[in-house]
Amino acid sequence: MIDIQDKSQCCGCGACAQRCPQSCIVMQEDEKGFLYPKVDIDACINCGLCEQVCPVLNPGEKPGQCDCFAAINPDEKVRLASSSGGVFSILASRVIEDGGAVFGARFDEQWSVVHDCAETLEGIEAFRGSKYVQSVIGDSYQRAEQILNQGKTVLFSGTPCQIAGLKRFLRKDFPNLLTVEIACHGVPSPKVWREYLNSRFKGRPITQINFRDKSTGWRNYSVLIGQHAKPHDDDDFMACYLDNYNFRPSCFACPSKMGKSGADLLIADFWGAEAVNGIEHDDKGTSAVIVYSSRGRLFLEQCGMDLTAVNVESLMKHNPCIGACPRRPADYDTFWERYNKRPGWSLKRYGTLSNKKLIVRAKRMVSKLLGR
Repeated sequence: MIDIQDKSQCCGCGACAQRCPQSCIVMQEDEKGFLYPKVDIDACINCGLCEQVCPVLNPGEKPGQCDCFAAINPDEKVRLASSSGGVFSILASRVIEDGGAVFGARFDEQWSVVHDCAETLEGIEAFRGSKYVQSVIGDSYQRAEQILNQGKTVLFSGTPCQIAGLKRFLRKDFPNLLTVEIACHGVPSPKVWREYLNSRFKGRPITQINFRDKSTGWRNYSVLIGQHAKPHDDDDFMACYLDNYNFRPSCFACPSKMGKSGADLLIADFWGAEAVNGIEHDDKGTSAVIVYSSRGRLFLEQCGMDLTAVNVESLMKHNPCIGACPRRPADYDTFWERYNKRPGWSLKRYGTLSNKKLIVRAKRMVSKLLGR
């Protein structure tokens, strides 16, 4: 029976709740806004399946030699709507065109982030772009299993822990499954995201959200909510995210990074792509693809993408979150104590703004005053 005593030992993937034959496990939100399993002890039959599918209790192994490529979607419109180079859309489109299904994260009607399934090209549009909130996985593993058993191809994308949860949940290999791991810096709290929106917009309708708006460039992206855009290092929610304060406790010791999830492919921002020969740098986004399995390699070949081979170490130098866990802030617990007493969005109040970000904001204010 799953019994979480240390919250850093639960990634919130939900595999235990979806695999329980008695449906006696539900995922409940804690005071930080993260979901954890709660067991109805009276209904539990002690079958042990919940423990068997837990990716934290059963961590995977890092794969051996892997290939790495840089890639760009030739469709300019799709690329600009994507976080980096638009590779996910190429992979997802191929699966849809072959009659398969794609799972990914999207915003719901309240702008919370949920995992969902799409079986049309229009449906995968909602999965494009980064969502810097831990998505609610719901019954996505069960739905994926049902589609796989029908013989259809399934592309399942998610964070490393979500891919690991799916692989443990399925308990067998499906040749018609392609898993795509999204490079993850850490998963922020859904509760903090909700309260941020409520504090900033006070119930006013929101028409769009883009965490990685490229109108100011790929590197200097903005956070666009409604018609209001802010530089990413000047937005309170993103500042909190980039300084690792609103992360799930398990993120600081993730057991699933760098292919240990069992994923076939990993896609990420290729920061530093301008230093690689053969890649045109236009500040519109370049993707990196790491190939972990022969299945992933074969699928890439079938997609016919224009790939440029690159060195994995070079990629990770510029995007360390691919293999490294985020650093736990020394005042992480203090942040949460103060936040839960007085939820709000002045990070200065909590003393969490780094000196670097304070300098950036100060320079920006000076430039505005000087009219530059």
